[in-house]
Amino acid sequence: MAIILIIELNSTDETKAFSQQLARHAQQLDQGVVIYLEGDLGAGKTTLARSFIQNFGFDRVKSPTYSLVESYINQDINIHHFDCYRLSDPEELEYIGIREYSGPGHIQLIEWAELGQGMIEPADMTINITGEDNSRTLSIAAHSKIGKQLLACLNS
Repeated sequence: MAIILIIELNSTDETKAFSQQLARHAQQLDQGVVIYLEGDLGAGKTTLARSFIQNFGFDRVKSPTYSLVESYINQDINIHHFDCYRLSDPEELEYIGIREYSGPGHIQLIEWAELGQGMIEPADMTINITGEDNSRTLSIAAHSKIGKQLLACLNS
């Protein structure tokens, strides 16, 4: 059973602060972490992912809409941001070497995960984003021990 936390964010700055807090906690786990980002087009999935990635000093963060994955690697972190929106078949992920993006020390942020079903790792945590203008509601569910550890950090 998933544990759920609801967080209300009332500005872009609050969204950035949340995603940076999540990034710091994910890095501290030093394990493989898989986070699904869910929501309609324009809900803020990429904004959340961008702030998460920028927390580690990557200023230029591109959307992986056309490339399927953008990786951000330095001495501190291995982050892989996937956008499965344009997948015509989940098997396309096998062609880009999806298995090389997982394991200890790798963090996967996956948008439109349902389109890659069967090829992507199960989620440790799912963040569903809804809202309008600058206000967002995040419904966060933990699906694993790692997800529960992240959730506990966010809830403290």
